[in-house]
Amino acid sequence: MRLSILALVVLTGACTSFDTHRDPDTSAPPVIEQSIEKENNNATRPGYDEIVPKSELLSIYGLKSHEHLISTDWTQIPHWLTDDLVETLPALTQSCSALKKYAAWETICNNIPELSDLAVKDFYEDLFVPFKIINDDGSESGLITGYYEPLLKGSRTQSERYPYPIYGAPDDLVSVDTDQHPSLKDYRGIARESAGQYVPYYTRKEIEEGLVNLSGKELFWVADKVELFFLQIQGSGRIELEDGEIVRVGFEKSNGHPYRSIGRILVDRGDLPLSKASMQGIKNWGRENPTRLDDLLRQNPSYVFFRNLPQTLGGPIGSLGVPLTPERSIAVDNRYVPAGFPVFIDTTRPNSEQLLARLMYAQDRGGAIKGAIRADYFWGFGDEAGRLAGSMKQRVAMWVLIPKSLVTGKQHVPPVID
Repeated sequence: MRLSILALVVLTGACTSFDTHRDPDTSAPPVIEQSIEKENNNATRPGYDEIVPKSELLSIYGLKSHEHLISTDWTQIPHWLTDDLVETLPALTQSCSALKKYAAWETICNNIPELSDLAVKDFYEDLFVPFKIINDDGSESGLITGYYEPLLKGSRTQSERYPYPIYGAPDDLVSVDTDQHPSLKDYRGIARESAGQYVPYYTRKEIEEGLVNLSGKELFWVADKVELFFLQIQGSGRIELEDGEIVRVGFEKSNGHPYRSIGRILVDRGDLPLSKASMQGIKNWGRENPTRLDDLLRQNPSYVFFRNLPQTLGGPIGSLGVPLTPERSIAVDNRYVPAGFPVFIDTTRPNSEQLLARLMYAQDRGGAIKGAIRADYFWGFGDEAGRLAGSMKQRVAMWVLIPKSLVTGKQHVPPVID
């Protein structure tokens, strides 16, 4: 559900239950090459392909296949022993609230260690089997970007200070089966009815020009249209009201149109150099070019509608339907990584070579998060989280941990030859 304020913005145009695009309109710092050790590639080690996921992994959890999953052992996951796995237990608990209905997760969810338990590593190693993720082309690394939960200034009523509405979903927006309506596949099955036919829903420009009746759908009003635009990219956020109350909104629906990067547009037409096509750079450009801002924003036809979320939540809601945990939740492509499963990542911190290797939970997805080794890292709430998210564009290697009851075969360990 959810987007990525990622630094990919200018290159591709980049998750919570925000099924948004996660495309950050931020700068594109150089991708940091980490030391992904090729000699540890288990795809070439004899015996490991004897363990494969069972068919239930595909039928129940919606994976396209298991060809991108190569069984391995724990010693082949770099830095597995250095992560503080006790920190993963809150995220595991959240995943269990969605997955405990499945037989494969019953034992896992009924035996979550205590936060003080130092044997968490044994818990994971006893109940899961690690699989290295490879891309469709056989490569072993991919891209990880970041997203966060922003804070906007707003009001419950419209005023000169707060003129821009955050809308709930319109009544005429529907989801249809794309197998029956193939013309809507590029619009994620989001449509409206017109003259007895389902057609793509209105674009951002058409929505803002009033072609949709959204009277009564206003949730809040905010002060800055660019901040509102980036709220739609992130897919969730908080609103600080005039009386100091802070409320939370999250993704409800989108209009189904593909995302188009406004950062890329500004760079292509020479309005911003690549080095300044960051989220802040785009905001500054908008303040300096107020008469051109609407036209720029409307170049992105995608539009996101929101819903109110309880303030008691520990974080924004991801596509799994559970609150995200800062620095332990990621958005992935659920065709390759099953929703809710633990995923170990080996990467570096944003725009640096400082190691970032830890166990995460795949609790979100995003419209621009496509492919096997592709993730969006949830940094949390606030300005610092936004800074980190906006500068994250690193290489990453990934391993998914699959419950033992969902794999078959017997692992063969080659004999040690003296």
